[in-house]
Amino acid sequence: MSVKIEVGAGGIPHNQILIYGLVGSLILIYLTHLNTVTNTQYFSFFGGLAAVAALIWGTDTIKHLCSYGLGTGVPSAGMIALGSGVIAAIFGATTGILAPIVTVIIAAIIGAVAGLMANHVVRMDIPVMIVSLIELAVVGAMTVLGLSAMACGTFEFIGMITGTVVFLGFAVEAYGASLIGGSIIAVIFMLGAIAIQHSFNACLGPGEQQDRTLMLAAECGFLSMITVAIISFAFIGLLAAFVSLLISAIGWIYTYMQYIELSKRDAYAWLDAQPILEPKEGGA
Repeated sequence: MSVKIEVGAGGIPHNQILIYGLVGSLILIYLTHLNTVTNTQYFSFFGGLAAVAALIWGTDTIKHLCSYGLGTGVPSAGMIALGSGVIAAIFGATTGILAPIVTVIIAAIIGAVAGLMANHVVRMDIPVMIVSLIELAVVGAMTVLGLSAMACGTFEFIGMITGTVVFLGFAVEAYGASLIGGSIIAVIFMLGAIAIQHSFNACLGPGEQQDRTLMLAAECGFLSMITVAIISFAFIGLLAAFVSLLISAIGWIYTYMQYIELSKRDAYAWLDAQPILEPKEGGA
């Protein structure tokens, strides 16, 4: 029997964050399709914003799940989320324009199976386990699909496996340089997994506040976007990749500054630590 522990009660209801995260990430991923419509690559950054929306939702889901005393399960939940997400995103990407919707459906099925096994095979018996793992699988899938679309400019499978890279403004065929064949998908997996599990891990405790935790989730999402934006220089046009990098950097700076302010608000005391200086020769 698991007992729910109230941590940082209050704030925005979880179901409301769920709706915002799911609908927001779907819309933002579909906005990357403007690249195909306009025959440009300038809208790739919307994929990264979709991942940020999903990660904020996922962070609140992990908090909701771990309120049942599953503190050491935060990293496991993050890995299950992104592991399920990679499978769902790759499968969904093969369905063309329906990719985001199919990805959500496949991820939900995988998450349900994982939740049933956790409760009825491993016997964890956590009331929200099945629902939470369904949510986390969808979050992982949206994160992977969003960051993949940001890197290569499309959420369709053909764009993830083509071996074309952009070098000095020219498209060059390069063996193994695709998002999947070049193992960039593995980098996206780790960026998403770390981002989704870090925020609640860093903020948990009796002083945890929802706005601070979710702000850190957004900051981690934008930090992941910066890395993917740098990667995207190899796959999309120079100017389009620079637009993604600029938006990622602005988002990260803003959310980082906001997180520091919220941390100062919640801290008992704020001490700016100074570097430890080497003692002077002959001195104390």
